[in-house]
Amino acid sequence: MSAMNQTSAATTTATSTVFLAPDPAVAAAIERGHKVVFFDVVLGDNSATGDLGRIKLELFANECPKTCENFRQFCTGEHIRNSKSVGYKDSTFHRAIKDFMIQGGDFINHDGTGKASIYGDSGFPDEDLTSHKHDRPGMLSMANSGPDTNGCQFFITTVPCPWLDGKHVVFGRILDDSSMLTMRKCEAVPVSAGNRPRIPLRIAECGEL
Repeated sequence: MSAMNQTSAATTTATSTVFLAPDPAVAAAIERGHKVVFFDVVLGDNSATGDLGRIKLELFANECPKTCENFRQFCTGEHIRNSKSVGYKDSTFHRAIKDFMIQGGDFINHDGTGKASIYGDSGFPDEDLTSHKHDRPGMLSMANSGPDTNGCQFFITTVPCPWLDGKHVVFGRILDDSSMLTMRKCEAVPVSAGNRPRIPLRIAECGEL
């Protein structure tokens, strides 16, 4: 083999494409007609040293299409305001209550007081309060300040919370065991007054799978 051919062969090998098998859990959720999104969560500002892992979330798009689309667009950054993409990237989980839930989504005020949606800022109606329950850890539900006040904030249960049934829209769930482990890490962080994590629990990256 000539030197030119040797170089060509090496280049071809070095740039060969490796095709990875699709995540079976993600594929199964999509086959059910649902959407799958993710959060890459870090503790503090350093994504390298504070990496807690990825949370994959299956969105019940068949039962709650408007609620899921609102959440999905804030995950992907598709929603534009004042010529800027807005959403969950670089926002935080502002409350972590062990044996209850972790709450996030307030990319407006970062403290649980902000509200926004792709449908307007006054809040949108409760879409489906009966199809799914807060009956296990890992259920994704809308935070609100009363009936029909949904916006950008959400919470993920860490235990069954049946007292919330009929009051908050359950529109998704944690998809797999590795995501559940990441959620448990978030649940366990030290907190200060108001159950606010002492070191910010930050969504460093998010999107749709």
